[in-house]
Amino acid sequence: MLWSFVRPHRRALALSLLLALLGSALQLANPMVIKLVLDTVSEAGGLAVPVALLLGLFVLGSVFGVWHWIVLGTVAEKVVLDARTSLVRRYFRAALVPLSRRPSGELVTRATSDTVLLREAASSSIISLVNGGVLLVGTLVMMGVLDLVLLGVTLTAVLVVTLLFLTLMPSIARAQEQAQNSLGLMGGILEGSLRALRTVKVSRAEDRLGARILGHAQDAAGHGIRSVRREAVAWTIAFGGIQLAIIAILGMGALRVGSGEMVVSTLIAFLLYAFTLMSPVTELSQSVTALQSGIAAARRIRDVESIPLEPVADSRGGRSPAVDAHGPVVELRGVTARYAPGAEPALDRVDLAVPRRGHTAVVGPSGAGKTTVFSLLLRFLEPEDGHLALEGAPYREWSPQEIRARFAYVEQDAPVVPGTIRENLLFTNPDATDDEVRRVLDEVRLAEKVDALEKGLDTPLDATSLSGGQRQRIALARALLRTPDVLLLDEATSQVDAITEAAVTETVRRHAGRAAVVTIAHRLSTVIHADRIVLLDRGRVRATGTHGELLATDALYRELISALRIGGAERLAPAAADTEPVS
Repeated sequence: MLWSFVRPHRRALALSLLLALLGSALQLANPMVIKLVLDTVSEAGGLAVPVALLLGLFVLGSVFGVWHWIVLGTVAEKVVLDARTSLVRRYFRAALVPLSRRPSGELVTRATSDTVLLREAASSSIISLVNGGVLLVGTLVMMGVLDLVLLGVTLTAVLVVTLLFLTLMPSIARAQEQAQNSLGLMGGILEGSLRALRTVKVSRAEDRLGARILGHAQDAAGHGIRSVRREAVAWTIAFGGIQLAIIAILGMGALRVGSGEMVVSTLIAFLLYAFTLMSPVTELSQSVTALQSGIAAARRIRDVESIPLEPVADSRGGRSPAVDAHGPVVELRGVTARYAPGAEPALDRVDLAVPRRGHTAVVGPSGAGKTTVFSLLLRFLEPEDGHLALEGAPYREWSPQEIRARFAYVEQDAPVVPGTIRENLLFTNPDATDDEVRRVLDEVRLAEKVDALEKGLDTPLDATSLSGGQRQRIALARALLRTPDVLLLDEATSQVDAITEAAVTETVRRHAGRAAVVTIAHRLSTVIHADRIVLLDRGRVRATGTHGELLATDALYRELISALRIGGAERLAPAAADTEPVS
């Protein structure tokens, strides 16, 4: 799994490994040169050559070391960049419904903290693992050159340490992966809670929600502590084993020197190699630990690839879909849709045609399927049965981007894009002129408010610069600036006052004179002048008509109107007949 992240940078990684191995070779040569110095001193020889060798090894080691870390650090950053690039692109190309089932905070955690863990595992840990192994073997070989008896003592210690260390590794890996999962859950809840902080405070739920978030933090800490404890035992075994080996080497070596089987310079060189063993053992221990974390992070990052991507257009050989310039701009034909296999259908065999001009309102009780209609039109959701058509051409012949290029959409919550007011307005139409921006601000009654701001259009758009209703009008202005073929409004005036609502309604009515407008209405006062009203109930089209026609013929529509005390409902005869649902 890690190799899939490393593969694009294998050449640079190979260069880094070569430099690390050269550095290790120089490190292995040092004890032998020191032995040469000691032997030269004991024989009253000259020190010029041995000292020159030591200085040469030092200079070369420094050069190789700097070069190695520069190359390795560059590879590490590129690995992280590639992983983050892959994640971000996946997020924005993923199908909306399955992506929205995952907490956004957890998705952010995978692109931030998980990629940091991946950084070490996919770069320096791999190099350290190979280099540490080579250095360990090389050190043991040089020890064998010096004295086979002491090498046997050393190998016994290394074998015991290795077996004990490997026994602890699986539990360390499990604890680290569980810690990362808990951290992701904590991030998801925390991010959502901060977005709804006003509701949290008004509900006096700070302590309850804080306890829930901190519960995941405590889980992460608990798993982390278990990992740390096992790592501490592993490291103690590693260092303790080497220390005991050095003590045994010193005792055995002293006996061999005393018996004349070994000279002092050989014992000193062997001890230096024993101390050198600390380096590869440490390197291997750190590498294996980092690899465990990195593999867990890589698994979580690759898990994002299970999120399905949005569909693509059917192959059409470079030809545009054959369109009908006279029929409905968009149409649903016998569409059934559900959000999860086995769930109740959100829409059940719905037929709905949107004319090229005019205002179509979609109304109904909560859960009737209104938002699902928009999700299908914007291809956020694929139908289970039936099909949709854009200008007479089946949706499957269009890419999602081509379809959405014909729509503008104003969400009920009117989320803002990070940036200034100008950047938000130009988000869907970057080439719009200042005059066009001014025009749409006038239409939504925001021009004076923006002019009064110290930075005008360059004011950062956040919760403090504009009210909720003003942000909602920014979203509407952004949609109008695009001059779309179809304008989709999901209760686009739910947060504005009556005077502003009247002005916005008039703007929508003018737009409906030259293009299609489809409105989801919860406040039915915003759609009583619509050219056509579609009443949904339990996922099916119950009735279609004008406000007056539905008042006269449909009891459910009268109940919806009466609940809002819209004039005209009370004048209807009590015995007015109800219509049967139609498919």
